Amino acid sequence: MKLHLGGGVLLAAWLGGCTSLSPLPAEPPPPAPKPAAITPVMVQSLESDAPVFTRRDDVVDTWFGRRVADPYRWLESSDDPEVKAWVAAQNRRTEHTLRALPVWEPLHARITQLLTIGEISLPTVRRGARKSRYFHTRRHGHENQPVLLYRDGASGEDHVLVDPNALSAAGTTALDWYVPSTEGALLAYGVSEGGTEESTLFVRDVATGKDLPDRITRARYSSVCWLPGGKRFFYSRFPAPGSVPKDEEKYHRRIYEHVLGSDSDKDPLIFESADMTDFPSCTISPDGRWLLVRVHQGWSKSSVWLADTHDKKLVLTELTEGAEHVYDPLAVNDRIYVRTNEGAPRYALYAVDPARPARKNWKLVIPEHAHDVLNDFNVVAGQLFVGYLDDASSRLLRFDLSGKRLGEVSLPTLGSNGGVTGLPDGDEAFYDFESIAHPPVVKRLNVHSGKTEVFAEVSAPVVGSDFAVQRGNAKSADGTLVPYLLVHKKDVAIDTADAPTLLYGYGGFNVSLLPRFSRITLAWLEQGGVYVQANLRGGGELGEDWHRAGQLDKKQNVFDDFAAVARDLIERRITRTERLGIYGRSNGGLLVAAAVTQHPELFRAAVSAVPLTDMLRYDNFLIAKLWVSEYGSPHDAQQFEWLYAYSPYHHVEEHTPYPAVLMMTADGDTRVDPMHARKMAAALQHATSSKRPVLLRTEDAAGHGQGKPMSKVAEEYADLYAFLLWQLGS
Repeated sequence: MKLHLGGGVLLAAWLGGCTSLSPLPAEPPPPAPKPAAITPVMVQSLESDAPVFTRRDDVVDTWFGRRVADPYRWLESSDDPEVKAWVAAQNRRTEHTLRALPVWEPLHARITQLLTIGEISLPTVRRGARKSRYFHTRRHGHENQPVLLYRDGASGEDHVLVDPNALSAAGTTALDWYVPSTEGALLAYGVSEGGTEESTLFVRDVATGKDLPDRITRARYSSVCWLPGGKRFFYSRFPAPGSVPKDEEKYHRRIYEHVLGSDSDKDPLIFESADMTDFPSCTISPDGRWLLVRVHQGWSKSSVWLADTHDKKLVLTELTEGAEHVYDPLAVNDRIYVRTNEGAPRYALYAVDPARPARKNWKLVIPEHAHDVLNDFNVVAGQLFVGYLDDASSRLLRFDLSGKRLGEVSLPTLGSNGGVTGLPDGDEAFYDFESIAHPPVVKRLNVHSGKTEVFAEVSAPVVGSDFAVQRGNAKSADGTLVPYLLVHKKDVAIDTADAPTLLYGYGGFNVSLLPRFSRITLAWLEQGGVYVQANLRGGGELGEDWHRAGQLDKKQNVFDDFAAVARDLIERRITRTERLGIYGRSNGGLLVAAAVTQHPELFRAAVSAVPLTDMLRYDNFLIAKLWVSEYGSPHDAQQFEWLYAYSPYHHVEEHTPYPAVLMMTADGDTRVDPMHARKMAAALQHATSSKRPVLLRTEDAAGHGQGKPMSKVAEEYADLYAFLLWQLGS
């Protein structure tokens, strides 16, 4: 499992990931409504609306001899009644401002309609007693959450196994993850409330649909590895309250072994790291013999440990000792395959004999490509299916187990493939595809006959030929060419410097932004908007070198890249400053906040969602110590200088004409503390000399984005797009 700071990397990419085994009935939305006119009087009235009073305190810290003011330190205390009252006042102002816009109602209606377009995911396949069993999720219509289904045999009937919609009237209970047992008779799954992602692990009998007595708390992002027979599994869990210092309870993730029916509080510890921020997960060979533990040590390093479960002592031995690279292992009975960037920034694939696992014995199976990035792989139906990134778009290739190329799986157009699933020794492989104007589809490939058929697809009233997709490159401050994707309706003129344009970016944690289908982005495109997705350094689109060029002391490259794309759009007369908006979430929210402080003249409007903004205190909150390897530590003199140089909160300057800004956060966010958005909003409201609004939106009963019900999603993006159309014009 990869733990990313951000939940989604396109406007609504995190909405995907649910499955249906037949075309979903769509509710054909009517033609997109045109936004009502916004009069100058209305704009003046709304922009002059009195801001919320915010106290400024005389708080000053000394960092390595430098005095740094922090006047809004008091806004860090989420439980303080004064802070709660301040947040409520900010929410009232934001809601009053945005909901009064004539564009809001039609946008909300349209986004609600577009969200009825279904979602699908790849199936997880298990070999049952008589037939293969397929587990998959699906969301359609007005369902708030995806439903987990299973079927026996490829043509069998779907059965509901877990329906989160039945667990909460408000739709705020989410299915976080699930792992079927080896034979598919049992299911380990995690659910959480209100977007917190704080999962509780349950075990369900598939045949009866009933949960067993086993219940394991603190199972956030749990990694579960079943042994054959369905009697026990290995899993990851966080420490019990009181067992470690309180500020460390969200760290120290460990691997345990659980026997069904036993007391989980007494489960034996299998693996723990010396560093509390290490993030171990497990995988196991189908025959249950070889247990692998991959330890995520930041986003540029991992380690792999191996144990033979036939050995009663279960001794884990490190295979990658002393290495400073990324290793992704997969155990397939008598072979272990490892994807790594060791000596190969665009990644290579090795085969390892578990009986002779020393690094010197690894055999190169697929070498690094000169241009494409080896993004993921799986062993299915006796073949290696390897996903590549080619200029931030997916390719899917097939190889035999020795590395001989067998051909390429044809994908419809420029787009995204999320991987391949199936049994290692079966005869079928499942792969998915989606693109900007191509709704998700899952296909089944018979590897013997070569026949491909649709296994699941989303029916959507989208005509791909109505949209134009272009690639572009912008020259960054140091001369680096930064690729980006530009999308618009073909009937929108993009050479008049007049198109309202939304620039989206992320730039961190090795996350790759690919062309994905976004129901919500369609609402923007329908209004004549242009959507631009920038592939900034810090991401993984061009390999590990691209990632490292945007982290730690090189983080400024990310902000320079973003500004370069904005300037390129203006120079190409796609848009102009008055019609250009920027948007990012999480690490992308940090990106937007930095862009606002570094280049306030470049953009007319900015939306920074669930962001980091105070980079001197970020590691004091929630799980942020996990990100020190990506950003650096403010407690190190040299790294403090990196962070202070761009920390957005500390670079808000008084009497500066800032663009219109909408800060968005959620009170249940367990990744990025809402204090970042609060402090940044307060600083901008105090400092800006323009008449443009600075608004703060804090959502209740929601988190970083994962598991958010569709009703809340519709309101969030209606607010976001109404704000942008108001500021950029329509």
